[in-house]
Amino acid sequence: MIKYITYVCLAATVGLFDMCAVNPVTGKKQIVLMSEEQELAMGKDADPQILQEYGLYENKELQDFINQKGKAMAAVSHRPNIQYNFRIVDSDILNAFAIPGGYVYFTRGIMAHFNDEAQFAGVLGHEIGHITARHSVIQQRNATLSQVGLIAGMIIAPQLGDFAQTASQGLSLLFLKFGRDDERQADDLGVEYSSKIGYDAEHMAGFFNTLDRQSKQGSGEALPEFLSTHPNPAGRNAAVAKAAKEWKSKLGLSNPQVNRNAYLKRLEGLIYGEDPRQGFVESNVFYHPQLKFKFGIPAGWATQNSPSRFQMAPKDGGALMILMLAPGKTLQEAAANVLKQYNLTTVDSRETTVNSLPAYALVADQRQEQGNTLRTLSYLIQYGDTIYHLIGVTSAADFNNRVNLFTSTMQSFSKLTDPAKLNKKPERVHVKTLSQATTFEQALKTYNVPAKRYQELAILNGMELKDRLEKGTLIKVVGE
Repeated sequence: MIKYITYVCLAATVGLFDMCAVNPVTGKKQIVLMSEEQELAMGKDADPQILQEYGLYENKELQDFINQKGKAMAAVSHRPNIQYNFRIVDSDILNAFAIPGGYVYFTRGIMAHFNDEAQFAGVLGHEIGHITARHSVIQQRNATLSQVGLIAGMIIAPQLGDFAQTASQGLSLLFLKFGRDDERQADDLGVEYSSKIGYDAEHMAGFFNTLDRQSKQGSGEALPEFLSTHPNPAGRNAAVAKAAKEWKSKLGLSNPQVNRNAYLKRLEGLIYGEDPRQGFVESNVFYHPQLKFKFGIPAGWATQNSPSRFQMAPKDGGALMILMLAPGKTLQEAAANVLKQYNLTTVDSRETTVNSLPAYALVADQRQEQGNTLRTLSYLIQYGDTIYHLIGVTSAADFNNRVNLFTSTMQSFSKLTDPAKLNKKPERVHVKTLSQATTFEQALKTYNVPAKRYQELAILNGMELKDRLEKGTLIKVVGE
């Protein structure tokens, strides 16, 4: 558990003249290791890398919506003087996160799971609260970077996590874990900020039920799960509901906004789940329709897809494979860049082909500071004007046990020509208006939802199957 640490600022004694600051929310002095200018610069530097990694979701109406509400809340926050930026990123995982310097990100996955503006506003205020209370800066001070979440739900061996971070410079801010005290404070601030712009913050408490139900389904990829980076201590719902009532009374909110129908209508056509155009996994094969390639995935390996890389790892966490682009005009130049980027020493290399495509195979070692040695197998594959880099990483001692699996995966890379895979369409959220009073389960039957997806749709709508719904109620279904 990470807690705020308030120190008597004995700068003259310990030489920390510029490291003592007043927390904007608490008004108390605390030790930090960066100025506000450094904090803002950190966010500015990390933002383009995060957008490159996960992609900006192309929906101007939703992007304008999050910016409008975010800036309204920032204006009533404890740090209205900094420049805030709000983004919806193109990931299906149910998550929201903030980084230092005023940058807040919501995934399209979490946008799909809100069921009114009040839920959305409460979580948005929560993330703004992490920024106003400088939680990420405090976490940086305590050096609590986590490798958990590189592949959702898995623990990767620390040395492999370090290696993967080399391919993800600037993204470690996404993996900061906040302690319970920080989360409670962010909850309180989310209630305060959303209430101050007129929303019913009690609905934020209700959204925690959706998070809990979703986490128990064990689904989602691409970013650390919300409940992993946002611990859900006992009593969180009750505490938020209590705080919401207090702020309603304090502000005289007799009719706070919920705006259920207005929010749901904004979701019409939102991409739901994996977007096959950016790559998808089916029957242990990864297909990328836009780039027109495919390759096999080892059975039982977990995967994580993002616009800039595709990662795979076994359940034991003892190996890692990554697909990414390789800079360079030739295979030899690309190989030299790989050696330099990862500080590798060549063990063996050769020119080859992979399914008629020119390729370069490279075995190389990385000596780590702890004295461990990682051994890597890379295949650099020329496909048109692009060079793809498939790399397998494990300990040098375990390499011989893994190399055949690495090799077979990399040598399965080939052109994608199957029209059914090339033209696969994403599922989208569709908002339906009930023509008569019914149960939620019966409504799903009416819209021909397969029974195996009933619970998934119940969570998406924040409902139970037996809930009675009035005529005219809006619900979400999914389909092409």
